[in-house]
Amino acid sequence: MIHIERIHHIAIICRDYQLSKDFYTKILGFKIEQEIYREERNSYKLDLSLNGQYLIELFSFPDPPARMTRPEAAGLRHIAFAVKNIEKEVTSLADKHVFTEAIRIDECTGKKYTFFNDPDGLPIELYEL
Repeated sequence: MIHIERIHHIAIICRDYQLSKDFYTKILGFKIEQEIYREERNSYKLDLSLNGQYLIELFSFPDPPARMTRPEAAGLRHIAFAVKNIEKEVTSLADKHVFTEAIRIDECTGKKYTFFNDPDGLPIELYEL
């Protein structure tokens, strides 16, 4: 068995780089750690952190294929972010024209959660602590 310490990062490929950059920084509040344009690939790589923890690499590539189905396609199903007050965060998202599904209760934990999508339709979950 290997000894994994923690998740290092999540890599996301987007279709519209500026739209996704604005979404993750201006709406979700991620901080830009580094932004690189790789001319040979015609691609940006944006390193994002939250509360001092490096979490997301946002990539742009020319004409990436669309996700085939969702959410039960093989591979990453969604990413989830923990919040203290889900109603407050849902209202904050709505104020920025990002709409969530109805808040549900996790039948195993009794905790509140909801889903919304990033600009490319990647499912994102908010889960109340």
